[in-house]
Amino acid sequence: MLRTIRAFWHDQRGIALILVSITLPAIIGFSLLAIDMSRVNNLHNDLQKGADAFALAGAAELDGASDAIVRADRAIGTLVSNQYAFSTTSGPPPTLLASGVTRRYLRSLPADDNLPIAAANMITDEVADAKLARFVEVTATPVGFGAIFPASFLASGSSNGFNVGAVAVAGFTSGVCDFTPVFMCNPYEMVNGTNDAGGYTLAQAVSVPSVHRRLIELRKVGSGAAAGPGNFGFLEPPSGVGNGAQALAQTIATSKPIGCYSSASVSTKTGQNAGPVQDAFNVRFGIGAGGTFDSPEYGPSANVRKGAKQVKGSANQCPAMNQLSFTEAGTKGLPRDATTPYQGGRMGDGNWDFAGYWSTNFGSVAYPSSWDTTKPTRYEVYRYEISAGLVGTASTGGEIGTPSAGCQPPVTTVDRRLLYGAILNCDALEAGGNDLSGHSTNLPVEAFGSFFITEPVMSASDDASVMVELVDITGRGGQSTLDNFLRDETQLYR
Repeated sequence: MLRTIRAFWHDQRGIALILVSITLPAIIGFSLLAIDMSRVNNLHNDLQKGADAFALAGAAELDGASDAIVRADRAIGTLVSNQYAFSTTSGPPPTLLASGVTRRYLRSLPADDNLPIAAANMITDEVADAKLARFVEVTATPVGFGAIFPASFLASGSSNGFNVGAVAVAGFTSGVCDFTPVFMCNPYEMVNGTNDAGGYTLAQAVSVPSVHRRLIELRKVGSGAAAGPGNFGFLEPPSGVGNGAQALAQTIATSKPIGCYSSASVSTKTGQNAGPVQDAFNVRFGIGAGGTFDSPEYGPSANVRKGAKQVKGSANQCPAMNQLSFTEAGTKGLPRDATTPYQGGRMGDGNWDFAGYWSTNFGSVAYPSSWDTTKPTRYEVYRYEISAGLVGTASTGGEIGTPSAGCQPPVTTVDRRLLYGAILNCDALEAGGNDLSGHSTNLPVEAFGSFFITEPVMSASDDASVMVELVDITGRGGQSTLDNFLRDETQLYR
């Protein structure tokens, strides 16, 4: 008997069945958990991808325009749809995520990703503050998920269902590269819904012909001077360029600028009243700077007609400023406007003497007939002279637009008579405590612009003026001529 009991005790036949029977519930449970984890992960991925896509679509419209939020809402509502499965939410599966998202717009993000978004980061007035919206947070409405694993097996009353959601934060960054380190105070800045430029906006200034051809006197911001509409100053040059006045002038004079600037944040440079800056502008007209800018990258424009003749020195010499006569009979540069009623007399009315300029420089040579109906901008005339082969045509006084043979060869890879710079709302920035004649950082840019320099800079003083026409601006209000400089990016931040 004892032997039988001992044999039964040591008999291992069928033990696998016993072990399987004992562990089978655990095996099934772990299998169900693995399946549930896979299902909930797929559902969350679908929700997160949808939230990411909606956030990126909305953020791409946050370009600082007054209708940015309206366009962002339209993008979120119409441009993207995402399908997901594994949800127990009522409704015909699969459900479109577009019908289940909420959004809020932000002006900034907390300094640390671990910090929650606070009221100070949010846009509360989506109409008045639409221009300040830089980020959008999209929340996918949580949807129900029903687990296969019986949670009630672990604890009485436990539910197999729970909600799964997703949140994404995306932002829009815009910048330019190959730009000169110059800023201009927006002459069309709106203050309390109006301005001293006839009420026109920047976008209208590059699209309405009578406004587009207005001449603007940009005056340098001297030490301690207040920055207002029409003034200009300098931005921090790219790292490695140098901090001296000559280094700053070189970045303005060169035809190969290397600076990149973000629309969200630029910094102004101190010591803007630098004498070499006059030469930096004037080399574009084939006016020498005593050998300072004596290399091909500082060459003149292909068309330097300016209403001046060289009256001293060798004919084969790149003219210096004091070797030109701007009063020589029979020479006529691009004229200023008849009257300057705006911005304290620093912005013209757009009525310039095209007929006198053309007859003095080109006599009876034909020009586009449409100019008899709508007077062209000075930049249009300048470009037509190049395209029509009129640069070498002599005026009645003998001036031609071809640079002196003593100068560096003309630069043809870029238009040397165009100046590129940031446009800042200086009134608003100074009201916010920013010193634009000193060193201020993290300044938002209203737009980046191109300006046609109509005549040489006549003075090297602190109040030196640069006479320009506004040619184009970046953004939806522009004419797309600056697209090659733009670097628009949307990215996910959270």
